[in-house]
Amino acid sequence: MATNRNPFLEMDVTKLMGEFKLPGVDVDKMVSAQRKNVEALTSANQLAAEGLQAIARRQSEIMRQTFEEAGRTMREMMEHSAPEDRMVKQTELAKTAFESALANMRELAEMVTKANTEAFEVINKRVAESLDELKDMIKKPGGMGRK
Repeated sequence: MATNRNPFLEMDVTKLMGEFKLPGVDVDKMVSAQRKNVEALTSANQLAAEGLQAIARRQSEIMRQTFEEAGRTMREMMEHSAPEDRMVKQTELAKTAFESALANMRELAEMVTKANTEAFEVINKRVAESLDELKDMIKKPGGMGRK
């Protein structure tokens, strides 16, 4: 019976890289740096996903509030029998609805900005750390590119 296993997924990358024995290259440090890169990407993705979930929850709340307000508005409109009163009430409600929509859009935009900023900060920090690690590897005697 043939199996559909992928031999590349079962490979020990550290062992494989260690067999190449490149002079002046610390394979353990390289593997560690790559592991940190993956961890940073995973963390950034998690922050982005959590941000999207929070935005979706807030959009849901906004929709629920909008429908509740629409129902209340219809009931209030029915209470006013004079056409002039209805026109005044419609104008007031339109203004309130517009202001509420702007506030909701601003809030959602701020949530998106916050989520993106948090995810970007994780990546930015890791890139800076990675560059420092590379610089340290190059500077050390016997480091990359030195004999």
